Amino acid sequence: MPHKLVQSDLSAPAEGSDSGVGAVQGPSPDAGNGSAVDGKLASRVARRIEADIVRAGWPVGRMLGSENELRERYGISRSVLREAIRLLEHHQVGKMRRGPGGGFFVTALDSGPATRAIVIYLEYLGTGVEDLMYARLLLEPLAAAGAARRAGEDDIGLLRQALDQERSREWEPGIEAHDSLHPLLGQISGNPALQLFVHVLTRFTERYADDLRRLSRSELDRTRAGAAEAHRAIVESVIAGDADHASNHMARHIESVTGWLGDHQRRRSFTHLNRPPAAADLQDAKLSEVLASRIHEEIAYRGWPIGEVLGSEPDLLARYQVSRAALREAVRILEYHSVAAMRRGPGGGLVVTVPDPAASIETMALYLDYQKVSVEDLRVVREAIELGCIDRVIARRHEPGVADRLRAALQVDASTPPADINRLSHVLHTELGELSGNPVLALFLRIVTDLAYRHAHAHAEQQTSADRDISDEEAATAAGRIHGRIVEAILEGDSGLARHRMRRHLEAITAWWH
Repeated sequence: MPHKLVQSDLSAPAEGSDSGVGAVQGPSPDAGNGSAVDGKLASRVARRIEADIVRAGWPVGRMLGSENELRERYGISRSVLREAIRLLEHHQVGKMRRGPGGGFFVTALDSGPATRAIVIYLEYLGTGVEDLMYARLLLEPLAAAGAARRAGEDDIGLLRQALDQERSREWEPGIEAHDSLHPLLGQISGNPALQLFVHVLTRFTERYADDLRRLSRSELDRTRAGAAEAHRAIVESVIAGDADHASNHMARHIESVTGWLGDHQRRRSFTHLNRPPAAADLQDAKLSEVLASRIHEEIAYRGWPIGEVLGSEPDLLARYQVSRAALREAVRILEYHSVAAMRRGPGGGLVVTVPDPAASIETMALYLDYQKVSVEDLRVVREAIELGCIDRVIARRHEPGVADRLRAALQVDASTPPADINRLSHVLHTELGELSGNPVLALFLRIVTDLAYRHAHAHAEQQTSADRDISDEEAATAAGRIHGRIVEAILEGDSGLARHRMRRHLEAITAWWH
């Protein structure tokens, strides 16, 4: 008999909290006033249920409650709850089971849907090989070093198996960019954030390489021989526990791959792709998920024609041979990710929209919470990304608007209201990502700062004024001062000093969380 997750297992926030966690306090006045309002309310409810699950330690297999119990607990209508459940099922947070003993059950989270959405969004932005490989150069040496520090006997067996599989792979006339070693090193590193980002980067490289020119047998043999030698050196360093050598070998390998990709590319962006959707990625998904992913992919392959009508509902039903219910659920998923929206009336249909990565960023942060990412894990990854951003921003500091945007991002000082300190403290960090000009770094930084904000907010809620080493005013003053000094060093072009100040700042934040 399933264990029911009762209300006492889920810590609700104080009444009136706007933190996005805990149960909705009573019926919403917006409920039932229209599909748009219902959709927004459903999204808020879904986020609060997710936060409750995180607070409960992500108890996989437990039941949150029946449909009626959840409606009563969150004070919402049946239609809003069912829309929220669809979003939760899309995130793979849980699953509604019908019939006797049924209810909403917590499930193990999978990063697959959000990973696919993030990769396609980066393609939409026209991310180039230089941006992609710069991100890999920042993060993958860290993964190799982390793997060297903690690899055990079983990990060594997996690493050698990966090398053996690489050597025995059959020759094909195209390019095989994807290999198992890089994601495996992320996994062995024990850092969930590194593992997730390396997986995204590897998938992204695979899709980029699919757009390269075809290779001859001799070219592919030379390429594979060089990669195999680099991989062998990395693996041997990991097995020997030599973190420095593992990191250095990985950095040289990434630099080599960067040059190779630059020499073999046919075009400089991902805007137009012409390979079929990767159905293997979707084989375990429900029909609506498959359909949403397929439409998402097709929009990307067509160059993301904003405003174009893909077809009316009858057109789409005939094209994809699915039920109306499956199509409408797929459309909800696409609308949630701002990929496309259904427009009613004459000349209406499914319209391509400007994509918004917010939903995927939220899902990624949620996945890292599920993986129990630690504040130290986040610091390691965030430091690598932010120091890389600083170098890029320094190179662009004389461009119009850069200095003004940096100064405008300094939004914390002694007068900042305590409730706004955490939120406004992250403005400078996310702005550094945007000003770096690297879409990959900007997106990854949004993920880690979103999760950092959640942790900081939860930490602040748990503390009383007596627990704090410094007052809110002192904390705001300190944050404002260090942010100002970081910006000062950037605008002076002093990379070493800016990096030093940022590193010390992130260490102080981590110590405060602990």
